[in-house]
Amino acid sequence: MRILSLNGWGGRLGEELVAHVRNADPDVLCLQEATSTPGATSPWLVYRDGGGELLQRANLFAEVAEALPGHQAFFCPAARGTLYDGDLMLQSEWGLATFVRCSLPIIGQVQDFIHGAFSADGFGDHPRSRNAHAVRLHDYATDKTTVVVHLHGLRELDGKGDTPARNAQTKRLIELIDRVRHNGDGLVVCGDFNVLPESRMLAELRDIGLTELVTSRGFTDTRTSHYLKAPRFADYMLVSGNVDVRSFEVVVQPEVSDHRALLLEIG
Repeated sequence: MRILSLNGWGGRLGEELVAHVRNADPDVLCLQEATSTPGATSPWLVYRDGGGELLQRANLFAEVAEALPGHQAFFCPAARGTLYDGDLMLQSEWGLATFVRCSLPIIGQVQDFIHGAFSADGFGDHPRSRNAHAVRLHDYATDKTTVVVHLHGLRELDGKGDTPARNAQTKRLIELIDRVRHNGDGLVVCGDFNVLPESRMLAELRDIGLTELVTSRGFTDTRTSHYLKAPRFADYMLVSGNVDVRSFEVVVQPEVSDHRALLLEIG
């Protein structure tokens, strides 16, 4: 089973991202910062915040779903807010997307908020609401059941250090995992955590028996050349001890976001 995790950066490199996903054809794709704007007629919209403007792909979720026709597609919005097509205001949903190959039966799943709650009338103030999505999958080829969880960790304006809100987020994430995982299941947790390698969040996930693959395998950067700041860590992939890791890669090329994709193959 090949699992690809990627922060989609709101689809700012949407065409390149969709092409990469189509070519990679993972069994499970965990995509953060996905967009869905059903009323859009243009492929590009603009997000405005504090006087700045950022391009957003109007319907990244739908485009990726079209690129993976053999997958079940799930969209888990964290908030709905305004994007702009010129002077036209459109309501757009933003959140997580999960794509699972149809040959892998989904025998359990949970989607819930690990910080805040769904915001239906605006993206909200920072730190904004965050959710996580877990799918429990059975692989007929190996006769194994694995829970795959991904999240987009909350963003604090003063950096990636430990905070009470991040500590509470970790507790809610572990509670979510416990709701869907059965005894003996393998567990993969991935996404854009928005924390540092020495964070309490990663320490607590290690305490429940997970191994963090990015730093433990010597990778020192999960950001691409489109991200010009430091520190260079944001994305992580963790696995339980009963997961047979065949390979793990922090993908350097192609660059399809300001985050690097994480690619895991398990047996």
